[in-house]
Amino acid sequence: MYTLYHHPFCPHSRFIRLVLGEYGLDLRLVEERVWERREAFLALNPAATTPVLIAEGFPPIPQAAIIAEYVDEAHGLDAGERRLLPTSMAERVEVRRLMAWFNEKFFEEASNPLVTERIYKRFMSEDNGGGPPAPDVMRAAKVNVRYHLTYIGWLAKTRNYLAGDRLTYADLAAAAHLSAIDYLGDVPWSEDDAAKSWYARVKSRPSFRPLLSEWLAGVPASRTYVDLDF
Repeated sequence: MYTLYHHPFCPHSRFIRLVLGEYGLDLRLVEERVWERREAFLALNPAATTPVLIAEGFPPIPQAAIIAEYVDEAHGLDAGERRLLPTSMAERVEVRRLMAWFNEKFFEEASNPLVTERIYKRFMSEDNGGGPPAPDVMRAAKVNVRYHLTYIGWLAKTRNYLAGDRLTYADLAAAAHLSAIDYLGDVPWSEDDAAKSWYARVKSRPSFRPLLSEWLAGVPASRTYVDLDF
């Protein structure tokens, strides 16, 4: 069994939960509020970021991209056609490119600002950066969501899945980030039918069910969040 230090609305944590869910791996979740900078957690990951995966016999494995590579090396070959990182070099490059696009670019420009302003800051002390959301930050992030949604729609129109013919890390990374802000109602699904149809397919997978069942007290989920036929 793996142990994952995560936050329920950390997009990177959601990505790894989807990956482990697709492989049917047993998982114990430990919620971590990274802004509290617990000494025990800093000992696992001095960068104070989630997720961190604990696997027996290995040092703590931090960061979504590193965890994804570890999971592929440990379980990908046994997964056969369900492997989330393809075997050909060209396909692997494209999956890694898109995985980085969402885990780095989309995170920086859209999902992290929105989750931080609307969720994390509710639980932070003033000393840790808590307080009311910053309207200008949220406004800019929402504009960026539209830009990224258009790109997802273009990919979905030209391929069966985002990186090619079958489900890969690229789809799970994109869906993880979208799910965190879809909870907040910050994804304008009506603006791109192709992106919406792709997300509906990924969202309907069994690995997504644990994410859709999580609710935050005081912050109700949007109408589209749990609706599989939105």
